[in-house]
Amino acid sequence: MMVAACATPATAPMSENDPYLWLEEVEGERALAWVEQQNARSLPVLENDRRYAGLLNAALEVAQSRDRLPTGQVRGGYLYNFWQDATQVRGVLRRSPLDAYAANAPQWETILDIDALARAENANWVFQGSDCDPSGVRCMIALSNGGLDASTRREFDIETRRFVDGGFVVPEAKSRIGWLDRDTLLVATDWGAGSMTASGYPFVLRAWRRGTPLSSATEVMRGEASDVSIAVQTLEDESGDHIAIAVESETFFESVYSLITLEGPQRITLPRRASIRRYFQDRLIVTLEEAWSIGGREYASGTLLAMPLATATLPAPQVEVIFAPTSRQSIEGVTSTSEALLVTGFDNVRGRLQRFTFANGAWRGEQVALPPTGVVSLAGASSSDARAFAVFEDFLTPPTLYALDGANARPVRSLPAQFDASPYVTEQFEAVSADGTRVPYFVVRRRDMPMNGQNPTLLYAYGGFQLSQVPSYNAYIGRLWLDQGGTYVLANIRGGGEFGPDWHSAGLLTNRQRIYDDFYAVERDLVERRITSPRRLGISGRSNGGLLMGVMLNQHPEMVNAAIIGSPLLDMLRYDQLLAGASWVGEYGSPNIPEQRAFLEQITPYQNLNPGRNFPTVFIYTSTKDDRVHPGHARKYGARLEELGVPFLYYENTDGGHSANANLREAARRRALEYMYLTQRLMD
Repeated sequence: MMVAACATPATAPMSENDPYLWLEEVEGERALAWVEQQNARSLPVLENDRRYAGLLNAALEVAQSRDRLPTGQVRGGYLYNFWQDATQVRGVLRRSPLDAYAANAPQWETILDIDALARAENANWVFQGSDCDPSGVRCMIALSNGGLDASTRREFDIETRRFVDGGFVVPEAKSRIGWLDRDTLLVATDWGAGSMTASGYPFVLRAWRRGTPLSSATEVMRGEASDVSIAVQTLEDESGDHIAIAVESETFFESVYSLITLEGPQRITLPRRASIRRYFQDRLIVTLEEAWSIGGREYASGTLLAMPLATATLPAPQVEVIFAPTSRQSIEGVTSTSEALLVTGFDNVRGRLQRFTFANGAWRGEQVALPPTGVVSLAGASSSDARAFAVFEDFLTPPTLYALDGANARPVRSLPAQFDASPYVTEQFEAVSADGTRVPYFVVRRRDMPMNGQNPTLLYAYGGFQLSQVPSYNAYIGRLWLDQGGTYVLANIRGGGEFGPDWHSAGLLTNRQRIYDDFYAVERDLVERRITSPRRLGISGRSNGGLLMGVMLNQHPEMVNAAIIGSPLLDMLRYDQLLAGASWVGEYGSPNIPEQRAFLEQITPYQNLNPGRNFPTVFIYTSTKDDRVHPGHARKYGARLEELGVPFLYYENTDGGHSANANLREAARRRALEYMYLTQRLMD
């Protein structure tokens, strides 16, 4: 049900006549001068507060703590881990023999030191991962300049610890790569004029043979310029068979999969809303993001399926159901060992790990015994090894690493607490949204907290892209908020994946008001339960969550006294023209489609900004090098507030990309600024 915004725009929504378009010049002189002015004005308000030094020190201790679980990838009898700390700010790629790791006595050897590499090359490198060939020895290392999504990819030899002389190098771009074999790299990159989609990603996939120039790579397949992107997925099963699959993403959520063969790409029979997760027992393991009718049978959205590879490209492939979640369950992660599939998910937003095996033509599942109060994540597995690892945590329980032996889980190591959790308790409640939907949320509070409506409370949510918000351990929240007297709330509003694909799709496109109604329902419920009051309630979100904050400030500014708007989308009438924005039309709708534009005009935070007396002083942050969500969103919103004479705080860090922090020190600083702001607004 559509709920009218509390504030009516003073003028018709701005479009191409926007007076602040110049702030979309990422490194334009005038735009950077405005940013410098805002930083110079805003930062002293927070950093000169006598309490800031304590918050920053606590944040630095959290960011640089060595008390973190070193999880990663299992490969060739080793656990590979990327590690950052106070001395390795950019980080090191390292490995330990798996037996030593499983015995909680890892023997780390450094593979690649990113700090040393950055110094040697006088470069601002940020490690963005690695893709290894079937042997596991040669890996393409992704290095980003300051945290950009775009990266340079360079071939690295694990055994010699050196970049390969004359090896594969893919220049900086938003590339997608995969290994066809040891001497053939599948590459989707910027091939020049006319090779990139409107979203800024490649749509042409080529095969590049070792020893030849990149320009000579031969085309494997191409999508359309109107697609989001083309990518490649390489999978290996327990027998060592290696396959490559091209993924043509027609929208953010709809893809066409093609098996790459010697005869050329062969389309795999799947609905467009589906994800290929693993290759196991000669079968593609798939999750459905929509209902599928094929072969006279119906398969519900959210179901985990297996398709024998030999039938996958037939018009009517063989389909086997592995697991069908209920309406209050979800599937999150899927991986495989040499013996089984491991599947993580949620049951009413509480973590679950299941193990599935295939024998005698049938799938059998069992639940792995782990605590039921938090979240379970997979922490290392390989299709060539029976051993695997998982991590359990919740709001008040530090992460514990478990070694998995069949359906049994053996604790290997638990991290020491980074804050004293004994005074706190976690509760789960439900709010009722405008259409009657019950929306769960978690509250973390002091056990002796009075229910008097005067408790400083931070409410966080995201509400988009099927990304679940889960009860995980966060020492920043513990040290910088709970220990300062705050209460923390995490809302599981629609748009996420907490209850599977349908929970997400319920808030797509012109149904998006349901997401905002859900958030408003949680705000009201917190007040009605006397957990907090509008004077003591702050809200926070970043990226899509930043859009959520902007909408809620327009629709219900009377509910809050603080709002953190991080790396946000705010101009929803131009978002599809900025950086990767066109890739999200499947989530938000298109400003070029009249019905969808009409809805976007109702909810776009920037154009509808007309603060009244209830509008709080907000804190906006972004990064100059965010090449995913354009920093112009945050800048224009701040400039509009400035024009209207409304106080606000603004912070733009140069490096960091979309995460808005390029290294551990900057990560700590940003969080100290956030919690200083909340302290000033909600605790004074």
